[in-house]
Amino acid sequence: MCAKVLVAEDDPRQAEVIRRYLVSEGHETIVVHDGRAALETARRTSPDLIVLDVMMPELDGLHVCRTLRAESDVLVLMLTARRTEDDLLLGLELGADDYLVKPYSPRELMARIRTLLRRRPVVAPVEATGGVVVNQNSHEVTVDGALIDCTRGEFAILAAMAGQPDRVFSRAQLLHHTRGIDRSSTERTIDMHVMNLRRKIGAQRLVTVYGIGYKLVAGA
Repeated sequence: MCAKVLVAEDDPRQAEVIRRYLVSEGHETIVVHDGRAALETARRTSPDLIVLDVMMPELDGLHVCRTLRAESDVLVLMLTARRTEDDLLLGLELGADDYLVKPYSPRELMARIRTLLRRRPVVAPVEATGGVVVNQNSHEVTVDGALIDCTRGEFAILAAMAGQPDRVFSRAQLLHHTRGIDRSSTERTIDMHVMNLRRKIGAQRLVTVYGIGYKLVAGA
């Protein structure tokens, strides 16, 4: 699946490595080296996916991600040298679809990109259970009639679970719905998304089934 990919990386050597790997897989690739250029180029070219470094001059990647997410649903894969859970949670909260901690293998980066680009839409346009309504056409979620904000990952998880209320989903199954089966370490991302969703829709609606996974409770 060929795509238009914007690479925002201030290290020219790393950016060139990423560019070569992307071009070798047939992707149209644009490279910029600062956050302001990333924002301007994304608005001008409408890429399918952005590989976005956090630490950049002019504007950092978190600012760029926050701004773009308010304007579009472009896929964002964030590169970060920050390893703390708070930093990773912040990136997901701002709308990043995936993250990769430096140093990383270019092959792993390409695997992440491939799985993001393979994301398939949910078939059913609207699913509702227990006051939670997931509308795939408008990409909106309401809870008891109130609109709530969801990241792309959160929306994909909620859409899958709303389609089968009371079914227990493993982390691997939810990972498949968000970006396909990838490295086992990325299952931790699911826990972060679920934690955020429990806060947004109510912990009584999205419950943990210990040793198995999570389920959305019908009628909760």
